[in-house]
Amino acid sequence: MVNDYDLDFYVWTQRQSALLRSREWEKLDWDNLAKEIESMGKQERRELKNRLCVLVGSLLKWKYQPEQCCASWEATIAVQQDDIQDLLSENSSLKPFLEEAFLSGYKKGRLLAIAETNLLPSTFPNEPPFDLDYTLTGDL
Repeated sequence: MVNDYDLDFYVWTQRQSALLRSREWEKLDWDNLAKEIESMGKQERRELKNRLCVLVGSLLKWKYQPEQCCASWEATIAVQQDDIQDLLSENSSLKPFLEEAFLSGYKKGRLLAIAETNLLPSTFPNEPPFDLDYTLTGDL
């Protein structure tokens, strides 16, 4: 059976929200609700990894291409640090996942820095040249 979930996700969300508010439990699309709630949690983890990737890439460019440093890099670093802190404040259960996300973010951020600087890959170490604490709070 095709339902709103398959046809128009927005309509489905509005209907499920109304059903929850009116406590019409028997009409809820439980399977898809569960799937979407799980997806929301995964989205927060993905956002953390993505923000760390952008942050690390910018820190690497700052460190290994100092002659190109500019205000936009500095702003990107500051915004990503602030947004990561906000994300962790709003989702404290992500903190145990932080080190793993940092290492994943470093790998991708390194690739980003290589692509954006045209420096040799060997310029950027395979292991982070800075720790997680510096990444999240360090001044330039």
